[in-house]
Amino acid sequence: MMKLSVVIPAHNEEGSIYETVTQLYSVLLQNKISHEILVINDNSSDKTELILKDLKRTIPTLIYFNNDGSNGFGFAVRYGLERFTGDCVAVMMADLSDSPDDLVKFYNTMCEGRYDCVFGSRFIKGGQVIDYPFLKKIINRLANFIVRISVGMKYNDATNAFKLYKKETIAGIKPFLAPHFNLTLELPLKAIVRGYSYTVLPNSWTNRKHGESKLKIKEMGSRYFFILLYCLIEKYFSRGDYKKETLKK
Repeated sequence: MMKLSVVIPAHNEEGSIYETVTQLYSVLLQNKISHEILVINDNSSDKTELILKDLKRTIPTLIYFNNDGSNGFGFAVRYGLERFTGDCVAVMMADLSDSPDDLVKFYNTMCEGRYDCVFGSRFIKGGQVIDYPFLKKIINRLANFIVRISVGMKYNDATNAFKLYKKETIAGIKPFLAPHFNLTLELPLKAIVRGYSYTVLPNSWTNRKHGESKLKIKEMGSRYFFILLYCLIEKYFSRGDYKKETLKK
C-alpha cells in the first residue's frame, strides 16, 4: 500500500482549517489509508497556527510548517512538495472545497492503475460545482479551452488544483517556477509534456463557507499565460530532453 501525503496551503484559514483537517483525517482513517497531512501555514495573521497546534494533539498524522520565506499559494505548495514523505502526494485546498471522498477515489485509482498522475475534472460527467461564482466560471472555462487547444489535449480542467502525483512524478517535473496560483497549471502541464501517464476522474467543488478566496483573477492572467508559454516552448523546442524516458537513462 502506498503512503499518501496531502499538502494543504493555508493563509488566514481560521474559519475552515479545523473542519478541513478533521474531515480529511476521518475519511482517510476510515478507509485505512496510510497517510500524512502537511499543512503549510503561509504567514497567517489570524488564529490558523493556534488551531493547527490544537489539532496536533488529536491527529497524529498532522504535520504543519510555518512558511517564513516568500509567501503566496505557489510558494506554500512548493514548500510542502519539498518536504512530503509519501509515495504519492495530493494538493488540496484549506477551505474544504475539495472532497476527501474524491481523494480516496483518486488514491485507489492510482494504486490499481499504476498511473503517474490522477487529475480531477469538475466539468465531465459525474463532476459538479456548487455555488461557483458565475464570472469566475466563465473565465475558468475560457482559460481551460485555450490551454486545451494550445497543448493539444482532451483534459478540460488543467487549472483545477486538486490532483494526485506519484513522488517520482514530482521529482521529474522540477524545478518549479510558479510562485502563485499558476502553479496549479504548471504541475499538470509539465507532467503531460514530459510524458507522465495520467487518468482523469470527476470530482466535486464546493465554494468556501468562511473567509475569502485568495485567487485574484486580475493579477493572474499574465502569470498563467507565462506558464502556458513556458510549457509550450518545452513541448515544441526542448527536443525531448526532459521526457520521462530520457530522465530514466
